[in-house]
Amino acid sequence: MRHIIISFCVAVLLCAGSADMARAQTPAAPAVTVSAPLQKEIVEWDEFTGQFAAIDFVEIRARVNGYLTEIHFQDGQTVHKGDLLFVIDPRPYEAALASAQAQLVQGQAQADLATRQLGRSSELLKQGFEPQSTTDQRVSDLKVAQASIQAAQAAIQTAQLNVEFTHITSPMTGRISNHRVSIGNLVTGGDGGSATLLTTVVSLDPIYFYFDVSESEFLAYQRAIAKGNLQDARDAVLPAELRLPDEQDWPHQGKINFVDNQVDRGSGTIRVRAVFDNPNLLFTAGQFGRIRVPASERYKAILIPDEALVSDQSRKIVMTVNSDNVIVPKVVRPGPTHDGLRIIRSGLSPDDKIVIDGLMRARPGAKVTPQPGTITADASTD
Repeated sequence: MRHIIISFCVAVLLCAGSADMARAQTPAAPAVTVSAPLQKEIVEWDEFTGQFAAIDFVEIRARVNGYLTEIHFQDGQTVHKGDLLFVIDPRPYEAALASAQAQLVQGQAQADLATRQLGRSSELLKQGFEPQSTTDQRVSDLKVAQASIQAAQAAIQTAQLNVEFTHITSPMTGRISNHRVSIGNLVTGGDGGSATLLTTVVSLDPIYFYFDVSESEFLAYQRAIAKGNLQDARDAVLPAELRLPDEQDWPHQGKINFVDNQVDRGSGTIRVRAVFDNPNLLFTAGQFGRIRVPASERYKAILIPDEALVSDQSRKIVMTVNSDNVIVPKVVRPGPTHDGLRIIRSGLSPDDKIVIDGLMRARPGAKVTPQPGTITADASTD
């Protein structure tokens, strides 16, 4: 009997040891970090590279011929409207003005004489002492004298303009370029492109920023406008934000004020223009920058980190954990990034628990041990 009891105890111990060994050999469910998607009210932005351009640009050209005698500015300085820039030798034009004024005096004297002679001729005609032809001649002489007065007055106006044109002033406030002609050179005037270019002036504040939008992006804007999800920049003030190459945030605020009326056939883009204040003269015409414009109205978006996305051929998948702690893959449609996170257009709900860390241990249909995590966004400029 004693041997039977001992054998039974040995068998029980062997079974217990086998069960412990089996439990030790069964692997535990792998641990993964999960979190609900981040929900946040955002405005989507599209970014473009563009270039500054002056609102006003003027080429300063000579209107009259002559030798350049004076320059009244330093190259590159800021000038104001009406500031004297150049002087062309005015003496020939002052002499022409004096000659025209003398012709006016001469014409007035001839007109006075013709008036008196016409008066005497009219009296003699009434008394019958002078023929009608003589009176007609006196009338003609008076009209010729009056015409010479008008011609002299016109010549004076032209001469006065030429004298004014010898003193070239700035047509606007802005920054002037370098002088293209030195003192002592003969400059050629005129109203066409053959006139000598003396310098240029560009306006400074405010300033334009031009950028090109691709045809596909422009079509997306048109669709959003048609659906009422976005305002048309042609009919409403559309905000824009800008940064320079050495800036990280978007510190400069402006607005879209022009969209071209056709897509360029060669490049497949449409030109868009924004305007920015430039009180500190930080922006310079020709300088490059980066602009972003709203691609949507403000709405509540679902955001996840890019690390939570898995590629499956042409599809994007997010691993989720259900109530039984089993991995369930979901196909999603991602959008652009915002604050360092990826916008999810469709495929996820706010209540889903997605795997944000430990994706290598997450297999579809496998059991996992979820551990709580948090999705945080970068600092937003909205």
